[in-house]
Amino acid sequence: MDILSNLSLGFSIALSPINMFYVTLGVVVGTLVGALPGIGPTAAVAMLIPLCFGMGPITAMILMAGIYYGCAYGGTLTSVLMNVPGESSTIMTCLDGHAMALKGRAGPALTIAAIGSFVAGTFSIVMLTVLAPPIAEMALQFGPPEYFALMMLGLTAISGLTGKSKAKGYAMGLMGLFLAMVGMDIVTGMQRFTFNKLDLMDGIDFLPIAIGVFGVAEILATIEQAVQRHVIDTRLRDMIITLRDIKASAMPIARGTFIGFWIGILPGAGATIASFIAYTTEKRVSTHPEKFGTGVIAGVAAPESANNASTGGAMIPMLTLGIPGSSVTAVMLGALALFDLQPGPLLFTKNPDFVWALIASMYIGNLMLLVLNILFVPLFVPVLKAPYSVLAPIILVFCLVGVYSVNYSIFDLWMMIGAGVIGYFLKKLEYPPAPLVLALVLGGTVELSLRQSLKMSLGDVGIFFSRPISGIIMAVVVVIILWPLLNRFFFQRIRGRIAISGGETP
Repeated sequence: MDILSNLSLGFSIALSPINMFYVTLGVVVGTLVGALPGIGPTAAVAMLIPLCFGMGPITAMILMAGIYYGCAYGGTLTSVLMNVPGESSTIMTCLDGHAMALKGRAGPALTIAAIGSFVAGTFSIVMLTVLAPPIAEMALQFGPPEYFALMMLGLTAISGLTGKSKAKGYAMGLMGLFLAMVGMDIVTGMQRFTFNKLDLMDGIDFLPIAIGVFGVAEILATIEQAVQRHVIDTRLRDMIITLRDIKASAMPIARGTFIGFWIGILPGAGATIASFIAYTTEKRVSTHPEKFGTGVIAGVAAPESANNASTGGAMIPMLTLGIPGSSVTAVMLGALALFDLQPGPLLFTKNPDFVWALIASMYIGNLMLLVLNILFVPLFVPVLKAPYSVLAPIILVFCLVGVYSVNYSIFDLWMMIGAGVIGYFLKKLEYPPAPLVLALVLGGTVELSLRQSLKMSLGDVGIFFSRPISGIIMAVVVVIILWPLLNRFFFQRIRGRIAISGGETP
């Protein structure tokens, strides 16, 4: 009954004219951003944060959330019509989606993707509505050791699961923690790594860094490899699907939704891993796995459902525990700090209007996206044909103006440009930027929780392992960090011995 009353409160706020306008703006911008290769939801949310100043926190987060789950829809357009993933989470959609488009079935592929995304998105929001309050209530019992363990879990998970190399991910996380130490010591008030620069005394703001490594670096990288691509035209009458398409997609949508949601909850897993696992699972359970990659509609339904289900899942740890489930929610976490809102269990008790209005807006935005991505797809096709050489300077100017408008600081502009150039080379060297930004956002909380815990225990680090909840979480952290070594020196040897013994002849 509490959930229904809370949702009623949320809808009463979300349905106000100003919030409805920004829900609509968010999903439209998100769809456009997802349809433009090379930008992605993380860069879009980071670049639009400056626009949110002057708004209320509810309206601002409704806009950013709309962009987040709108991008999950928009990336499908380029995957199907151009064979170019709008973001990494739609890579698997290219395999069968574009193959269907080449067969003249781009419309059904996009329609099924929209329906699957709507079903998965709605399911994830319902689960967010049901699971978030009890998780937040349980987290109210947490002390500094538990918060430190949670922060470490988020950092190690995203650092270890992002990118091709775990070592590179951990290196970026450590770099972010170092940047978070710049400024005034939170306990003693002493200056750290400021070099007597007044601009550094308040620390390094996450916004110039985020826009630099996600926005500017992506622009530089995309300009370098931008080429003309053919776009398959799609008309409204081409979007009609058959009963056979629905039957072939029903179970893939259900499986993809389930997989995507639970993977989305895991810090660091994200939509990309969810879509890969959903596609692989669908191929394994299929009676004709050899047809995948040739234009099977299940190969579109499963990864697209998983992709969208993960967005709602990633919001659960961010809102209830203050741990972002993806790089986008890491940027949103930083945005909440700018509005003096502390994500975590107290958010549900101190700011229930904020939480439930955000959740209610996701129901509304998800319905809008279903209509938008079926009835208005032909209107997005001309956008896909726009040359990136025209779009890139506009986006870059928007980044510069946005960062400067926050603090009116030239220093912030240089920080953004420097972060962009460094981010470009890090991207070339395959160092993931998400752990850096996440560590920069969480660094202050990590340090505060660590120092509070050590004061409680008089300097004994055993406090993190002697308390039940923090001990279990820290054990998971240790396993995540040591997993490559365990897999290499222990599990592989066991599998090798089993293979040898199994191959022996009596």
